[in-house]
Amino acid sequence: MMNPYQMKKEDVLKMLGTDENGLTQNQAKENQKKYGKNELAEGKKKNPFILFLEQYKDFLVIILIIAAIISGVLGDIESAIVIFVVITINAILGTVQHIKAEQSLDSLKEMSAPTAKVIRDGEIKVVEGKDVTVGDIVVIEAGDYVCSDGRIIENASLKVDESAMTGESEPVEKQETVLDGEKPLGDRVNMLYSGSFATYGRAKMVVTSVGMETEIGKIASLLKSTQEKKTPLQESLDNFGKKLSLIIIGICVIVLGLELFRSDGINLTVFTDAFVFAVALAVAAIPEALSSIVTIVLSVGTQKLAKENAIIRKLQAVEGLGSVSIICSDKTGTLTQNKMTVQKIYFDGQIIDKDDEINARQGQLIIDGALCNDSVQKEGQEIGDPTEIALVNFSEKHDLPVEKMREKYQRLGEIPFDSDRKLMSTVHKIGGNYKMLTKGAVDVLSGRINEVKTMDGKRPFTAEDLAELKKVNTEFSQMGLRVLAVCERDVDTVDISVDDEKDYILLGLVAMQDPPREESAEAVRKCKTAGIRPIMITGDHLVTASAIARKIGILDDNGRAVEGREIENLSDEELDEFVSDVSVYARVSPEHKIRIVSAWQRKGYIVSMTGDGVNDAPALKQADIGVAMGITGSEVAKDAASMVLTDDNFATIVKAIENGRNLYRNIQRAIQFLLSGNTAGILAVLYASFMALPVPFKAVHLLFINLLTDSLPAIALGVEPHSSDVMNEKPRPKNQSILTKKVLTNICVEGIVIGVMTMIAFYVGFMRNAEVASTMAFSTLCLSRLVHGFNCKSDKPVWFTKKMWNNKSMIGAFFVGFVLLNAVLLVPALQGIFAVAPLTIAELLTVYGLSLGTFVVVQILKMIRK
Repeated sequence: MMNPYQMKKEDVLKMLGTDENGLTQNQAKENQKKYGKNELAEGKKKNPFILFLEQYKDFLVIILIIAAIISGVLGDIESAIVIFVVITINAILGTVQHIKAEQSLDSLKEMSAPTAKVIRDGEIKVVEGKDVTVGDIVVIEAGDYVCSDGRIIENASLKVDESAMTGESEPVEKQETVLDGEKPLGDRVNMLYSGSFATYGRAKMVVTSVGMETEIGKIASLLKSTQEKKTPLQESLDNFGKKLSLIIIGICVIVLGLELFRSDGINLTVFTDAFVFAVALAVAAIPEALSSIVTIVLSVGTQKLAKENAIIRKLQAVEGLGSVSIICSDKTGTLTQNKMTVQKIYFDGQIIDKDDEINARQGQLIIDGALCNDSVQKEGQEIGDPTEIALVNFSEKHDLPVEKMREKYQRLGEIPFDSDRKLMSTVHKIGGNYKMLTKGAVDVLSGRINEVKTMDGKRPFTAEDLAELKKVNTEFSQMGLRVLAVCERDVDTVDISVDDEKDYILLGLVAMQDPPREESAEAVRKCKTAGIRPIMITGDHLVTASAIARKIGILDDNGRAVEGREIENLSDEELDEFVSDVSVYARVSPEHKIRIVSAWQRKGYIVSMTGDGVNDAPALKQADIGVAMGITGSEVAKDAASMVLTDDNFATIVKAIENGRNLYRNIQRAIQFLLSGNTAGILAVLYASFMALPVPFKAVHLLFINLLTDSLPAIALGVEPHSSDVMNEKPRPKNQSILTKKVLTNICVEGIVIGVMTMIAFYVGFMRNAEVASTMAFSTLCLSRLVHGFNCKSDKPVWFTKKMWNNKSMIGAFFVGFVLLNAVLLVPALQGIFAVAPLTIAELLTVYGLSLGTFVVVQILKMIRK
């Protein structure tokens, strides 16, 4: 079946069972039943309680629940309560984050036009946008939002801003003409699409699709079917959690077996004691606070990013952004200013840059362009075609006030712009004569010129002048500039017609462009230095996109620029090969964007997608990290993204990447800190088990360390001062675990050091009794881990350096932990709660000395390694 844009309007009307008088009220009601409301369907949302329960599916959480239940049954109520409180807090945090993230379809629904002017029963009526149906005739005027998709049946110079749908920066001139063959969305000039905006002229369209069948509806369907990706840290921690769970279960079974094997006979008491021992080991092994601490560190990171104009919508995007290796960026409004600006003018054989001085003769070219112009400024707002606004702004920039000139040289006649003629003409009384000013396409005007204005007056327009004009026009076009010719002629009357658009005097050419942001080139350079490849994906034309990409450094001699249609018939395998050397994609559809992002993901890259339009939303969601523009961005794009830039500045992404990399490094340090301490606890318990010694810790001891004294140093490591040297590193491979070989080695070595000091303390205390031994082991392990926070600040020695003291949070965390520990050891009321025995001064000093010893030994090891 042919698409409406390939059919004559009469055939479209017949196919839809309507005519230019519109539907009757009864027909409209029947069609509403048949095609549904003109609104986007909302997917079924999960019940918040179900979401809350799903947070408990994590394997580590299940083990903790089992440990808590067993502890409660065996009488250790305190441990059970603490465990349940921690995992419940984590579940609440996870639920809240999920609910906040699911808003894309709601914003899409809000984009539907609230009202529309339709012709029903032969009369124009205003109806709610949701009541527009297939077959309705809709009247569109400048300033109107388009309420549904439709085929134009009557057109009067309509221009429509489709940037949210297609990414094209300039309003599109619409036509009624039938189009041949398949056309991408941006080239269907006889169609209007829901969510676009009329900037000029007027038209009538017949509605061809509503609701989920519109192009916005298809994007909504893509959003529903697009799965969000876990960030590298999520995947890494998930994998680590599964492996750790299996290791813990294995060790607990071995320890339980050893305890039962060594007992003289197995009875309930013996089995219970052995089980408590195994549970203590599980509690020691599982970093209960890890999930909470990572969440807190990422939250603190989001506050820092917010101050630098990057709002994080999904916490884990912070670290994910730091590992991005591909940035697929939209052009319009992201890399460019989304505002047409005059770049160059051509007058009397001379090309003049936008910032050069302009004399009176050259100024006449600018004045004529501003007079033959419909754009206006009202209450600080610029209204009109972006090309005309650019001419007015350029005039004002060169101290040629437009409003004063319009008052002095009032418009007395006009021929409005027409997309077929590609011209606009106005008549003004200048110097006592009527002058017709015309601006339009160079190829149209070049054959109608008789004379040319020069610095010395005017002279005949020669064949050499024509050749030069075409040459300059080509040069400007290859630079991605939009070129207008400006001409004038004397007329005898204000009643002009298209027949008068001839015998012109050429004033010159004006070349304009939606220019790159000033920061874009430097941001692209920094991306490349950091091993990140920027790629432009836009709905704009290939020449324009390529010119911008070359100017800011995305496109070089090693890259290619292609149109989206080139990938339509490629299989996924062919596309994976194709994308490697392509730096610019032009005239793309939302489906193209998703395929390009997916191709890079299949190749093992971590992909970020930036954009601002509705058409970007599915790819933003598909990408590992979606980045939306906050000022020009649609609500749909913002809701689908992981991060929103409040200044719409591509350079902010580079700052965010630097922050992301630093945060990832800090989280890695926090994890190293937690796991090295937990390793020490595991080794101490295993040693005691193999040596037939009493259990060195109570479960409540280990929870006190993991949840109270460990949490603060881990969080402090998460806010360790950032360093710019991270941007000299290449992005981490996608499959690289956060627990690299280097980190695991540090965890094991440092865990052994802390474990040895802990068991020395245990033996010292055991000379008095088992309770004192347990208390000294617990105290030494706790204080050693507090001191160990300073070890984890760097892979290099930090003692005797400023780095030792550059983190006030770490110093504060140490003192808070130190005070809490001493309160437990010295306050009688707390001694009973935390199952500790009173210590002598000598024993207390021994704990302090052994704990400080862990710091000294680890610092010496770092010096040896260096």
